[in-house]
Amino acid sequence: MEKRKLGTSAVEITPIIVGTWQAGKRMWVGIEDADSIKAIRAAFEAGITTVDTAEVYGEGHSERIVAEALSDVRDQVQYATKVFSNHLKYDQVIEACDRSLKNLKTDYIDLYQIHWPAGAFNSAIVPIEETMNALNDLKQQGKIRAIGVSNFSRDQLAEALQYGRIDSLQPPYSLFWRQIEQDAMPYCSENQISILAYSPLAQGLLTGKFPRGQKFAPEDNRSSNKLFQGENFEHAQQALDKLRPIAERHNCTLAQLALAWLIAQPQANAIAGARYPEQAKDNAKAADVKLSPEEIAEIEAIGRIVTDNLDNNPVMWNW
Repeated sequence: MEKRKLGTSAVEITPIIVGTWQAGKRMWVGIEDADSIKAIRAAFEAGITTVDTAEVYGEGHSERIVAEALSDVRDQVQYATKVFSNHLKYDQVIEACDRSLKNLKTDYIDLYQIHWPAGAFNSAIVPIEETMNALNDLKQQGKIRAIGVSNFSRDQLAEALQYGRIDSLQPPYSLFWRQIEQDAMPYCSENQISILAYSPLAQGLLTGKFPRGQKFAPEDNRSSNKLFQGENFEHAQQALDKLRPIAERHNCTLAQLALAWLIAQPQANAIAGARYPEQAKDNAKAADVKLSPEEIAEIEAIGRIVTDNLDNNPVMWNW
């Protein structure tokens, strides 16, 4: 898989990135460590060399699973992880990074990201300058190679950029969830900031595998996802019906079509999770789906069946 430059850094990433929220198990149902390890490994063998995790995913469990899957090929992969919003004071950032390094069994992290802005989830308000000072020091020490942010608005991103180089923004972004196009995406293009889109398949909705009337267990985070509720879910089904003929034309799945559309957007790369090896292999194949400008526009118009009916709240879940 052809790699892309991460922002202006020396790090190169694959346009499809393996996501590992589910490997942490918390807020997911029916996840087995052995399956997670096999899926991450299958992604690597299919050409996906970039993996995204976070300290909060199972309180380090996901990071440890990544290490178990990839430690023997560490020199061939790129690790991206995140510090949570409750660890953004200077000393907390340093300690969190050291924990992540230990969990990942490595002496450097390719991309270290602020997971949520200070104040999120009732966390302490910490000036972004203080957090960035810690990240800049970690970078100078060689413990991290690039700095990124996640779930930041355009204004929050611009403020962080005053105190050091930011090479990536990680927002929720998919054909069915596109607030970033109005907010931060133009800014990212102007400033050579890579977009690492999470939930690029709208938590599986864009795979087409969830029929009308699908119900989720309360402990499954999709039960709180706005896209799976009421009229939004019905609009999604209507859009999927229109996307199927395009996928058939390309002899690809709906998921591959959605990923191919996303990585064709400016600065955009897709973080796709996988529970099982076959899903990881299928995600990798999305990089081979080539869409014409006309098809990209057609897919975009279909996506608006969903997005034109959403409110402007940038958070995908009713937490």
